[in-house]
This record gives sequence, structure tokens and C-alpha cells, in this order.
Amino acid sequence: MLLAIDAGNTNVVFAVHDGREWRGRWRIATRADRTSDEYAVWLLALFQHAGVNANDVTRCVIGTVVPAALYNLRRLCRDWFDTEPLIARAPLDWGFEIRVDQPNEVGADRLLNALASHTHYGGPLVVIDFGTATTFDVVDGDGAYLGGVIAPGINLSIEALHKAAARLPRIGIGRPQAVIGRATVPAMQSGIYWGYVGMIEGIVARIKAEFGAPLKVIATGGLAPLFAEGTLVIEKTDPDITLEGLRLLADRNPVPVFHHSALRDPLRSESD
Repeated sequence: MLLAIDAGNTNVVFAVHDGREWRGRWRIATRADRTSDEYAVWLLALFQHAGVNANDVTRCVIGTVVPAALYNLRRLCRDWFDTEPLIARAPLDWGFEIRVDQPNEVGADRLLNALASHTHYGGPLVVIDFGTATTFDVVDGDGAYLGGVIAPGINLSIEALHKAAARLPRIGIGRPQAVIGRATVPAMQSGIYWGYVGMIEGIVARIKAEFGAPLKVIATGGLAPLFAEGTLVIEKTDPDITLEGLRLLADRNPVPVFHHSALRDPLRSESD
């Protein structure tokens, strides 16, 4: 079985694929100081609850945009699964060209989304990921990654609004029934929700105009279904795009050889 680890700025998602389907998905808050043993105690308990045998995990793959979290995630794979993880990064065999000025600067999650979305839905397309940042990534008809747009995420915008304006409360995210808010909270909810819908529609329209041809639009991330309700621009939502990208990348690249001598002093940082 394959253990896929998607470490984002807000959460780390762990998922197990048995070669046919995903057997389970679990998430925990991202903390760079969380040790491999802490991850293991939490994860193995969830494995047991889901009926997953940890001994069946023979491959691990990690995608992260948080370099400080990589060391302990790698130690988790080595110490608890006796496996050297594949790390998602630009120099691997992605099966497509990365047609940007600085390929090494592209976040792993964006390349993973490009790989999975093109594999499952064809192209050309735009994949929107509602994460800590909201990203729009453009994939050509042949699967090549062409770049995209990075905008502040919804939660970041809500937090900034609350902190910068003393009398505005922290609000939850939801689709308001009316655009015109008749109290402070409904007005804020309308501004956040319909403001982001407007941003989605505007950015996608500009991408399509610049690309010069029709583009499918796929969305992922926890808030994708909520925003898909408010616009016809999003054609499909898929919560597993990034995990699927990790699975596909692991299938394309050979399993790294694990040597116990590769273990480093746990007090050393590891960013590569």
C-alpha cells in the first residue's frame, strides 16, 4: 500500500491507497515542531480504527510546501514504515513539461494538481485550489504546466479583516441568502463570499482570454463545493486532486532505496 502525505500550510493530510482505492484520509494541523513519534502515535491509532495494517505500507510519498515539516515527516516514513519516501519536487519525472521561468520555485501542490487534473479530466484546463492561498493553475492540452495565479486564501482574508478593523467580528464562511447585508455580519459574509466568487469569475475570464482557447475549470480544496454553488465557472469539484497527484507521481518514479545509515541526527534540520 501507498502512504501519501500532503503537508500544506494549515493541515497535513495522510491517506492510504491499496492499489484500487483510497482506504482512508486523515488530517492534522501543520506544526513544524511535531515529531515523527507524535505523528506515528496519532496515525497508527487511526490506521487501527480504519482496519489498515501498517505493515502493508510499502511505499511513501510526501508533497509539502512547508520545508520545516519535511524532516519529521521523512523520519516518520523511515522509522515507522521502514521506507524511504519519494519527495515531490520539480526534478522528478512528472510526465509533462514545466513551462515556467523558475521550475524549482513552483509549489509541489500546484504540480500535483496539474498532474492529477490533466490525467483525470484532460486539458487544457484551470485547476483552482482553495487552500491557505487560493491558486489558479493552467495546464495545456498536452499536460504541460504553464503557470498561474496566487491569491490570498479566504481564511486569511477573514482574519485580516477582523484584525485590521476593531469593530468587525471574526466570521464563519457561508453563502449568504442576499447580497445586500442588513447587519454587520451578513454584510461581511456577503463581501467575503461574493467577493471571492467575483474574483474567481474575473481571474478565470482573464486566463481564458489570455490563453485564447476554451479551458475546463476544476476546483479542489475544502471550500470548493461551497464556492461552486455560487458560480457556473467551476465545472467540476474534486477533493482528491492533490492526493491523486501524489499517487500518480509515486507510480511514475522508482521507489527510493532506504538505508538505515541515511538517518540523521534528529536535532539537525533537513530542508532538502
